[in-house]
Amino acid sequence: MTHAHDHHHHHHHGHHHNHTFTRISKVLIWGIVLNLLYVLIEGGVGVYAHSMGLVSDAGHNLSDVFSLLLTLVGIKLALAHANKRYTYGYQKATILISLVNAIILLVAVGVIIVESIRKFTHPEPIDGDLVSWTAGIGIVINGITAWLLMKDQKEDLNVRGAFLHMAADTLVSAGVVIAGIIITFTGWVMIDPIISLVIAILILISTWNMLKESLKLSIDGVPEGIDIEDLKAKIELLPHIKSIHHIHVWALSTTVNAMTLHVLIDSRENEDEVKKQIKNLVADAGISHPTIEFETTPCGWENTYGK
Repeated sequence: MTHAHDHHHHHHHGHHHNHTFTRISKVLIWGIVLNLLYVLIEGGVGVYAHSMGLVSDAGHNLSDVFSLLLTLVGIKLALAHANKRYTYGYQKATILISLVNAIILLVAVGVIIVESIRKFTHPEPIDGDLVSWTAGIGIVINGITAWLLMKDQKEDLNVRGAFLHMAADTLVSAGVVIAGIIITFTGWVMIDPIISLVIAILILISTWNMLKESLKLSIDGVPEGIDIEDLKAKIELLPHIKSIHHIHVWALSTTVNAMTLHVLIDSRENEDEVKKQIKNLVADAGISHPTIEFETTPCGWENTYGK
């Protein structure tokens, strides 16, 4: 068994991740503090002004604080060192956390929908000005947090979860502001639940993909963006390779992908050269942990992908 691990490359790769994660952690902590303060203000004003919009938005913001906390825990776990019981560290926890995050978002959407429907049947008078101003603060707080997370959301499913939460919230707050303004000028209270429903549908669409992806990764599906057939074809074109089989690609965490592979080569002396080429190929495809086993005579293999 030849373990394809270039220590230096691995170290450098890890260092870059740590740096990014430290920055994201700071953003998350700020987001948590600001959002908690806002939840208290918004909930209070909502109760005082009889605005269901504000109260349910405060509830939704609270689910956000929880989501940001989860993402932070996920990042800390991803950085925790491997040990003899958890030889990969706790990286997989990040995938479970993104799954929980998606579920929380779905529950939040459910609550918004139920509340909105209730408001269609029991409309109540609302102080438009107060509602607009309070939700306006929400736009600023959520908008800033979302903007800070936006840069890294492409790289990590969890950060995307946190980003989606904050972006969804910014939308919700904007919706509440618009509703408040319309109510102030026209007295048409029905706009409140209508806007809530539109927002709920928007959140639902973005959450659905996240739920699908985190479910797929939690059962070791091939991560988004890796085309295994294409990779197989490229590797088979390399010199000295007769054939490859037993390809497995899976996610170790929301940012790190692994792969195992059996390679049938013409002779043992070409092993190092071939190994280097395969590692470069898979690194370009986003796989940082390849394990490659070389063979010069075909082994009996059955029943796995890519034989």
